Amino acid sequence: MAENFQVTVRREPNYAILNTDGYINNTGGEKIAQECYQLLDEGIKRFILNLAKSPIVNSVGIAVLIELIERVREDGEKVVFCNCTPVISKTFKIMGLTQYAELYENEKEAVANILS
Repeated sequence: MAENFQVTVRREPNYAILNTDGYINNTGGEKIAQECYQLLDEGIKRFILNLAKSPIVNSVGIAVLIELIERVREDGEKVVFCNCTPVISKTFKIMGLTQYAELYENEKEAVANILS
């Protein structure tokens, strides 16, 4: 399943939306991080991760996401998530990820809040 993990990026003027598709484990998390680090190098510093097609994330995937959030926050910017399954939302809350990255019901809400 990890071999099929995909990340598609949509660049906007002040942020990027990353749509994930598949299980976010070490491989999936690293693909997300690589895309974000490349975007950081290009000057994009705000990220929306749309997890609508990622039904599950494991602890290694969460660890990679936390590292990404820390790096983005060092620059005073942010990462937000949207379209998370109830399981992922609960996992993010339990792991403390929501202290550093906000969760939104849908992409429209995420866009409105990332620009504020």
